[in-house]
Amino acid sequence: MATVHSPASHLVFSCRELDVASGLLQIDGPDFDYDSFPLVADQLVARIDAQVLERELNADLHVWLIDFEGCRLLLKGEHYSSALWLEGLSADDQETLVFLARLLG
Repeated sequence: MATVHSPASHLVFSCRELDVASGLLQIDGPDFDYDSFPLVADQLVARIDAQVLERELNADLHVWLIDFEGCRLLLKGEHYSSALWLEGLSADDQETLVFLARLLG
């Protein structure tokens, strides 16, 4: 089972892949497991200066609704693969995802 080995203040995130047509921004970050996802996700949310509106927990997938400057996005994390991504909720969110991809580098 993967765990986060870095202190929260040292977590690093970057853009792995941006698929504008699908409204998906895949993010590279630290490995996480079921229990450590909130630590990783909270640090990502803080890094992009967003706010968490809702948190949903499923058997293998964490889904958080976040607000980034008035744009609502889904932050998802699949703990078996440590996959982390943002999803736009509409075509209007594409510019925001492009901006966040650049922000994360």
